[in-house]
Amino acid sequence: MPETSFPVRVVHGVPVVTAPGEIDIANAGGLRTALLKAAAYGCGRIVVDLTRTWFCDTAWIDALTDAHKRAQAEGGEVLLAISGALCGLIPVLT
Repeated sequence: MPETSFPVRVVHGVPVVTAPGEIDIANAGGLRTALLKAAAYGCGRIVVDLTRTWFCDTAWIDALTDAHKRAQAEGGEVLLAISGALCGLIPVLT
């Protein structure tokens, strides 16, 4: 069973959501909750730390897209910190 924790910490005033090794249908709701928590800090920018993540199925895309749209509407952005393993798997949101 994948780790379901998505801790949120604030680094230099920017909320950072740390993702586990796997993101799938079983824990994508946890990502959505963490992104909402991060957005509540109100700085307009959210970083999603995916450097430990080695597997993502499509279940997490909705949560990420919603966070991106919300941040963009408020003049902010969602930034992804990724490792080389995920470079071909991360969609570009515009």
